[in-house]
Amino acid sequence: MLDPISDMLTRIRNAGRAGHSEVSLPSSKMKAKLAGIMLDKNMIGSFSVEENDGRKVIKINLKYFKDDSGKKTPQIQGIKRISKQGQRIYVKKDEIPRVKNGYGFAIISTSKGLLTDNEARRSGLGGEVICEIW
Repeated sequence: MLDPISDMLTRIRNAGRAGHSEVSLPSSKMKAKLAGIMLDKNMIGSFSVEENDGRKVIKINLKYFKDDSGKKTPQIQGIKRISKQGQRIYVKKDEIPRVKNGYGFAIISTSKGLLTDNEARRSGLGGEVICEIW
């Protein structure tokens, strides 16, 4: 696996489209931090880091809402990797993107750790744009 963050985002996207209630993926500190930000922003139901056959895995419970017709729709409508392994995208504090006119959010890797776009703007920090979620 070349890019574990892209793999995480793809697993979440595919599980949501398939209607699964839970998704498991290999654990790392950065993935756990990303899941924590998604939980704080109310995009997922919960997550936990567990040990499975001697390896740590992250289990993410996806969140859905029902529309007027009773159809189950995932809370995460879209998730997109911005900075890729072949092309890193860095932004200054005044160039931080607004995702879907404020409906979504970006996750920025700064010198203070992973922050949402609003937190990075408030702190006056730029950094690498990891992904956008809406």
